[in-house]
Amino acid sequence: MKPYILIAEDEDALATLLEYNFNKEGYDVTIARDGEDALLQATERTPDLILMDWMMPRLSGVEVCRRLRRRSETRTTPIIILTARGDETDKITGLDYGADDYVTKPYSMPELLARVRAVLRRAQPEILEDIIRQGDIEIDTKAFRVHRKEQEIHLGPTEFRLLDHFLRHPRRVFSREQLLDAIWGRDVYVEARTVDVHIGRLRKALKKAGGHDPIRTVRSAGYAFEPSQ
Repeated sequence: MKPYILIAEDEDALATLLEYNFNKEGYDVTIARDGEDALLQATERTPDLILMDWMMPRLSGVEVCRRLRRRSETRTTPIIILTARGDETDKITGLDYGADDYVTKPYSMPELLARVRAVLRRAQPEILEDIIRQGDIEIDTKAFRVHRKEQEIHLGPTEFRLLDHFLRHPRRVFSREQLLDAIWGRDVYVEARTVDVHIGRLRKALKKAGGHDPIRTVRSAGYAFEPSQ
């Protein structure tokens, strides 16, 4: 599954440029045009990384950063501040508010892409890897193959994306709405119970190789992936 990046940038031309380049590099990208929208979008679907402009309308980037750090779901989400403010005191302020990195405008796109890869690699080493392993389950995201206990598991496209998402976020509870956004996208209308159907199919396929059911149902909350020890 593509790493999901939220870009909070109010300059239309720059937002379009960033979206184009990150899409070209294989990222799933959403744009927020002001601080309140960035806060809302990060709450509705937790990004793998946030690019946050400092000078945003309605709420500043550092204030959004501060609020996200107070929420359990986004406390560890990597955030890179983008700003024209290059003073050392401004950099310290951004980092103190919870930013993981600080990039001063103007910047080159190759440098920014490299910074994003570096921060993602530190925060979630598995997210940039082709092969992900959790417990006795292994998924090859390039070859679209899944193995459990060395036995190949055949999955449909939706079940494959679900498993990929779960393996990248083990033990984290996802609501049906969060899974709908992550797997089907925010612009597609799908009923919440559709998630239950595909979870059932994924469970059935994984059980064929034996072992415990790695998908835990959390009552009134959603689902979580629990890898074997």
